[in-house]
Amino acid sequence: MTDAAAPIHGHCAPGFEPVRDAFARNFAERGEVGASVCVTVKGETVVDLWGGLADPAAGRAWERDTVCVVFSCTKAATALAAHRLVERGLLDLDAPAADLWPEFAAAGKGGATLRMMLDHTVGLPALREKVKPDCLLDPDYMVERLAAETPFWEPGERTGYHALTYGFLIGEMIRRATGKSLGQVFAEEVAGPLGLDFHIGLPASEEPRVAPMILFRPPRDAPETAFSREAKTPGTIPNLFLFNHGTWASGGVNTPEGRAAEIGAASGVANARALAGMFAPLASSAGPRLLAPETAAAFAQASSAGHLDATLKIPTRFGPGFMLAMDNRARGLDSLVIGPRAFGHVGAGGSLGFADPDLEMSFGYAMTKMGPGLLLNPRGQSLVDAARACARAA
Repeated sequence: MTDAAAPIHGHCAPGFEPVRDAFARNFAERGEVGASVCVTVKGETVVDLWGGLADPAAGRAWERDTVCVVFSCTKAATALAAHRLVERGLLDLDAPAADLWPEFAAAGKGGATLRMMLDHTVGLPALREKVKPDCLLDPDYMVERLAAETPFWEPGERTGYHALTYGFLIGEMIRRATGKSLGQVFAEEVAGPLGLDFHIGLPASEEPRVAPMILFRPPRDAPETAFSREAKTPGTIPNLFLFNHGTWASGGVNTPEGRAAEIGAASGVANARALAGMFAPLASSAGPRLLAPETAAAFAQASSAGHLDATLKIPTRFGPGFMLAMDNRARGLDSLVIGPRAFGHVGAGGSLGFADPDLEMSFGYAMTKMGPGLLLNPRGQSLVDAARACARAA
């Protein structure tokens, strides 16, 4: 279907028109440039929409197969690859990580586990010493630095979002367990079996389909937050997170080399259909199974939570590799409002994928223009709200 008033294409099942309406309003009222949204219920795709421009500079339209960097939605993909190996007995969530990665025991990390890496409690949200500009493109460099790093707190005792280190930690555990890279294992264990157009390490052959990211630049008069205040102080975790991770996020993300890199916390390339498809087997028993039901059920249980996340400086809740609902609206703070048992992940700028077992619904949203905030911005939240309301009424 097409709409002359909004550049929208795709399919929307009866009863889910409010999702299409919210998608159109994002273009008309919230500055959306190019995006896709997808929803499944009980394994059936009920919304699969895309529209706008993939590349405004070239005038290239967002097509059905357009993909883009989905930033931290990649963390959920990395987690699923790890959980597949856990079920096969190749990884253990609660054994010392040093059993597989002996060097990681340095500086008091001998008791740290894979579960702590997955739920952001392992104590390595950043590196203290200055990193080289291309650090995120050099996994061996990052792995060596992280193994030697002293944790910011006793592993397991505090929650602090591991924005970029997460992928190198879990990716190295996967490599030690299999002898293969994270991107290879994700393709073999998750993307391949589910038929997902989702890549951790994009092949050069897929580059013509990519929508480059329009990076968000906060206005000069943006209100100050606890995060932005602390980020001004050298040596703090927010400061190191923002200013000591090289040049990938500030420009490298829009290069073929940046998208080919296997940055397991941030460089995944996908679209809404792939995000919703990745979570569909975890939301409903209909369709293919990715993990045992009891494994998926545990994803909705908070294994770490904090009233003040050491990195983001807001209340956060995580399962083993996934963000859970974080409703901080009463305090005027960044939020992720999904179902009480839903689990998934946001990406910088607003992309999102999640499963809601109560509604047997999965959801995906990917876009080229990044928005404000540490979690979900109004464009994505409006789509989530409409999709959940329609699924409840279905």
